Amino acid sequence: MSESTLDQAPQLHSEPSARTGSGPDTDGHWRQASERVEQLRRRINQVVIGQPAVVDQVLIALLAGGHVLLEGVPGLGKTLLVRSLARGFGGDFRRIQFTPDLMPADVTGHAIYHMAESRFEVRRGPVFTNLLLADEINRAPAKTQAALLEVMQEQQVTIDGETHATPLPFMVLATQNPVEQEGTYPLPEAELDRFLLKVLIDFPSQQAEEQLAAAASGGHIERTLRDGVQAVFNAGELQQLQALVPQVQVDQQVLSYAVRLVRATRESSQLRRAAGPRASIGLIQAARANALMEGRDFVLPDDIKTMAIPVMRHRVAVSPDMEIDGETADSVLAQIIASVEAPRL
Repeated sequence: MSESTLDQAPQLHSEPSARTGSGPDTDGHWRQASERVEQLRRRINQVVIGQPAVVDQVLIALLAGGHVLLEGVPGLGKTLLVRSLARGFGGDFRRIQFTPDLMPADVTGHAIYHMAESRFEVRRGPVFTNLLLADEINRAPAKTQAALLEVMQEQQVTIDGETHATPLPFMVLATQNPVEQEGTYPLPEAELDRFLLKVLIDFPSQQAEEQLAAAASGGHIERTLRDGVQAVFNAGELQQLQALVPQVQVDQQVLSYAVRLVRATRESSQLRRAAGPRASIGLIQAARANALMEGRDFVLPDDIKTMAIPVMRHRVAVSPDMEIDGETADSVLAQIIASVEAPRL
């Protein structure tokens, strides 16, 4: 497929094409967009072995213009995933290792004064990139974590009173270890709410782990990352893909279903903290991106169900009684999703 296939955004009808029977040209645009993303997905899965669901969710967040909180034990390929993603669209990649002594200026940058020239010079921090890996974000204190609040919400950084925009597209992928909690600082709710998805990386299956061990020990992964993960599109074309996501049609019944799911968390006695309005917005946003990945220009109730747990698991907190019973945010959310009737379209 040529690099110019995304130069023109599709002209959408007022209703989803599945119902109105839009022309082949419009359908072709959505298929082309889906095929480009599928191409990137295949290339990343060649490197990040045994984690197809994780790759899908990160790609959905990328298309939706959101940020991702990755949670998993060390050694499951979180850094490799981000490097592969950056290479896949020719974007810049920076990594910050969050530690207790990391300062906010180490993230955003700072202004220094040149005595000889009598002027201030802004030295931009690693946050000025396309893909930022905030590794072990919960190991830095709250004031350092807060350095990401402005840039995650507004794609800009204020240094010494001046606003500086980050390159676009911009995405933060933050990691945290769910096991080792000594010397960590829990992320405040305001920061958690900035992440579109929380993605859990679990151990791969035995077959996948055997494949991973053979590939890593033989140097295959690094060779594939270097030679096989070539850019599928550039940063500008990625922005064109992202611009398609808001054009994916959402029927009023489907939108109402998404909001009802989020509001149901506020009525559950199993949760001590419920999801806010940002969860409703994020759920629609992620469902649109999921539909685009599947080549559709309209959202189905199944798109909402698929994205509900990744969108809400970090925005809710289980009550102490449920924790004693062994319930998790995922299990409680699954019960809530099952209790809310989906529309039949």
